[in-house]
Amino acid sequence: MDQRSGQKRAVEYLYPPVDPFDQRVIDMGDGHKIYVEQCGRPDGIPVLVLHGGPGGGCSPAMRRYFDPAVYRVVLFDQRGCGRSRPHASVSDNTTWHLVRDIETIRQRLGIERFILFGGSWGATLALIYAISHPSRVVHLVLRGVFLMTQSELDWFYGGGAGAFFPELWARFIAPIPQEERGNLIAAYHRRLFSGNMMEETRFGRFWANWENALASVHHDGPMGESPGEYARAFSRLENHYFHSGGFLEEDGWILREKRRIAHLPAHIIQGRYDMICPPISAWKLAEGWDRCHLHMVPLAGHALSEPGISAGLVRVMDSLRP
Repeated sequence: MDQRSGQKRAVEYLYPPVDPFDQRVIDMGDGHKIYVEQCGRPDGIPVLVLHGGPGGGCSPAMRRYFDPAVYRVVLFDQRGCGRSRPHASVSDNTTWHLVRDIETIRQRLGIERFILFGGSWGATLALIYAISHPSRVVHLVLRGVFLMTQSELDWFYGGGAGAFFPELWARFIAPIPQEERGNLIAAYHRRLFSGNMMEETRFGRFWANWENALASVHHDGPMGESPGEYARAFSRLENHYFHSGGFLEEDGWILREKRRIAHLPAHIIQGRYDMICPPISAWKLAEGWDRCHLHMVPLAGHALSEPGISAGLVRVMDSLRP
């Protein structure tokens, strides 16, 4: 992250690096083995971290948003990604499998209720889990809200964001024949699931690079190439979920069911210039939710690593300490 006008780097807002006190793999009984780790205080306030993507996986930096003397931080790699196995698999891999995985993790770790902390797809999953199991949630801390709606997908994969980054959009659509560009999610789906590993990896890089290039307001242009194995897994899983509408029963399901979590407190940290998940989704989610506090970060985009986003999330978690 570049320093601009004396602005602190994101890492300067975080707690020092911390190692897990517990690492395990939980066999979900249907062919999936899920990597889970815990760090911080073993008897602390439980927080469940939900990573983005789908398919992004957890990183050591995600442990550092929480005071380790206060919080018991649980992280896990969702099905098919990170250290979970089988890698890049979409078999038995839906939103509702992930909700059940969270319940299994909660029960195995002996946790009654926890704070949910998630951004982008992680915010989506946090909301869906909370709607499904509201009695198990203490608080929601969300970033870069994504409501899994067709209008959001149309924005990012239908040319909306491309109007701001025409040269990057041209690079994203270039490998797809003209006649298939009316539905780029479907076009990429055919190639990401072709059965040809080299083709899947190649198109996985195109898919991942489009998203990565737009993640931060502090970068203008393509980022470095993602490693092939990561790009293939990330892109296959994300495309699989988006191609299926997040496996929700109808478009707009989260907003329709928001009433089920209206009693829960929530904080949203949202980048004003988020090109991947525009602020309108965060605003719609917060509208009419009396216990939800929406904070727009003026000069920030989508990435967790944006200085304003990191500072806001640490500030919220610090405010929730006893």
